[in-house]
Amino acid sequence: MANARLEKSIKDRFEKVNKLGGKSVAMNRLSRKIREDIEEDKLNRVELRKEDKTIPECKIPNQEFVGYVIKLNKVSFLKSHQVSEKTVNIELAKKDRLQIKGPNGIGKSTLLKSILAGQGADINPEIRVGYYSQDFSELDFNQTAYDSLMDISQIKLNGELLANKIGSLSEGQKGLLCYARFMLQEPGLLILDEPTNHINFRHIPVIAKAIDNYQGPVILISHLPEFVEKIKDLKELDLD
Repeated sequence: MANARLEKSIKDRFEKVNKLGGKSVAMNRLSRKIREDIEEDKLNRVELRKEDKTIPECKIPNQEFVGYVIKLNKVSFLKSHQVSEKTVNIELAKKDRLQIKGPNGIGKSTLLKSILAGQGADINPEIRVGYYSQDFSELDFNQTAYDSLMDISQIKLNGELLANKIGSLSEGQKGLLCYARFMLQEPGLLILDEPTNHINFRHIPVIAKAIDNYQGPVILISHLPEFVEKIKDLKELDLD
């Protein structure tokens, strides 16, 4: 916004300078002073951080697979501070989307981890699972980003950042690294725990579109309505 206001001011003053030039000594002085002010303002334009620039559209390729992907038969959650179990019969196939809902503290993140561990869930052993956790526990913080990824293509992490240990990256950069890994992993199933946490708000529409266009099944937790509404045909499993 600051840059937009500055650009408009510069443009208006340029037009004024063009009208002033050459008419008198006083006007020439005023014209020169305005040009000097314009050059100073150009130097004062706000420089956007790389992570503040919107990433380009990207695609998460899916693992081509014939057969079942995942079957959920039991979910565990906290009720009145005690672990409760509920029998379910949910099978997810290509393009199925399932949102796990419920109040904070009911155990949604724990449920996703139990699904990953095969507790109450049957994930086809041939399926590659892409997992996004709130705390990035799927990343090895002692690795460099380059070792974790090798090549990130469309995601904006520059060469200098790739040489850094993952533990030194910002939370937003770690988030982008997770999505870049999905692009190379070609998962057959995405399990996403608050996939917009730590992500710059400018990137969220791009990430939402990539997930919506992803052809494999998705299980997600999200408390961000403007993100959830962009994921079509989203079914719900309410633990409350």
